[in-house]
Amino acid sequence: MEKIQPGKYVELGYDLYEVNPDGEKLVHQTDTEDPEKIIFGITQGMIRPLEEAIAGLEIGGTFDVTVKADEAFGPYDPEQIASLDKDIFEVDGKFDADVIKPGASLPMMTADGYKINGKVVEVTDSQVKMDFNHPLAGKDVRFKGKILAVRDATPEELQPAHGCCGCHSDGCGCDDGCGCEH
Repeated sequence: MEKIQPGKYVELGYDLYEVNPDGEKLVHQTDTEDPEKIIFGITQGMIRPLEEAIAGLEIGGTFDVTVKADEAFGPYDPEQIASLDKDIFEVDGKFDADVIKPGASLPMMTADGYKINGKVVEVTDSQVKMDFNHPLAGKDVRFKGKILAVRDATPEELQPAHGCCGCHSDGCGCDDGCGCEH
């Protein structure tokens, strides 16, 4: 059996828990039909303690790692809160208060053309206050899961993220002819 090492294509299934003094809360599960897919040692944004926990594992190997906030999704950053003019949320001149309301998660686009998600914090007469922190920023987390596949990565999989939109083959939806495989 192949072991996880740099350059290997890996699929992992896991449950992700938010850890707090009162216990743990399940916040995300990968689907066995759509597991997390990475190229070990190459995929950017891997959480270092998770990467260390899966290094050397084979198909069927299990992992259980708790990660402090600063090594997981980073600290909560008040600078990631922005007040945006309400009119940028209008479609055909209309603001949909049923969709744009506190607590709603909305896909947005940065000035550089990158897709990000934001959470509506507040809606006023003229502005929408958005929080662009990762939902788990400032929180300790636990990954508990299993390795589903390990194999040599193909030359195509070893290509870095497409520079045009920053997406991988995750269906980013940029559809601008950048060659992203959807």
